Amino acid sequence: MMMMMMASSSGWALSSSSSFRSRSRSRSRRKPSQTQSKAKNFAIVASKSNGKRANLSASRIQRVELPVYDNTKYHISQFLSHPSGIQAILNTSALQNFQFLDTNTYRCTLPKLTLLNFEATPVLDLRVIPTLEDCTVELFSCKFMGSKVLEQQNDHFSATMINHITWDTNISEPILEVDVKLNLSLEVVIFFLDRS
Repeated sequence: MMMMMMASSSGWALSSSSSFRSRSRSRSRRKPSQTQSKAKNFAIVASKSNGKRANLSASRIQRVELPVYDNTKYHISQFLSHPSGIQAILNTSALQNFQFLDTNTYRCTLPKLTLLNFEATPVLDLRVIPTLEDCTVELFSCKFMGSKVLEQQNDHFSATMINHITWDTNISEPILEVDVKLNLSLEVVIFFLDRS
């Protein structure tokens, strides 16, 4: 069975290819929305170790209308260059901890989650690069904090993400476009049992 990562209103969900096809047919009859999402298959490829590596890629594009106050265009680039704009992009109110590391670099600690009866705390290192024309959020480190056994799995897991934010304020209805690309890689270790 082929599995796909689907973008939904509640976030990302893993779905079989058969359900993806049925969703695609049903959505084709509906009125198109402002959110465009696409997902790629994940593939398992052989690695050099005693296991396989699962690679998962997903992407999502979303367009949002920008507010206009008193016929004055909203200067989104100024907002995103301000510390409060950075905190809004990173949604710091939903984080367990938020730490400034270096110029444009931040450490975000997410709330604890449970994985196979293990408690894990995801820690993300992000780089935010705002310019006058766009803003890029890049994930360059993702680690899980918890038990020693769980933290050892960080050596077998990697994640990268690029969130490219652009805008167009020279039209009657200014828009903000968010283009997210996520890549996950997980090594699946295979143990060989001695049957002698």
